[in-house]
Amino acid sequence: MRLAADENFQFQIVRGLRRRSPWLDIVRVQDAGLTGADDPEVLDWAAREGRILLTHDIATISRPAYERILAGLPMPGVFKIHLSLPIAQVIEDLLLLIEVSEEGEWEGKVLYLPL
Repeated sequence: MRLAADENFQFQIVRGLRRRSPWLDIVRVQDAGLTGADDPEVLDWAAREGRILLTHDIATISRPAYERILAGLPMPGVFKIHLSLPIAQVIEDLLLLIEVSEEGEWEGKVLYLPL
């Protein structure tokens, strides 16, 4: 599973995921040169890269994600993670999802964490 961490996604979570699973393919949006990009641009990049987007952007990411789906555009998935969740719980939940998910399972879906 290929992941992308949105610009404001907590780095502690990214770091924890990398420590627990060094093989995990996760890229931060800002490391891809998309600092300050709007949601549709980030979703377009994630789709081209085949990456599920991890975000704390609960309020605004859903609309452009669903617009992509309705337009018939690829949307590998979005995992919306509430900021109030403990970092350790987020890491555990994401690792569980990664372990049990099949390739392409989250295409066209927006998942809200906590599970």
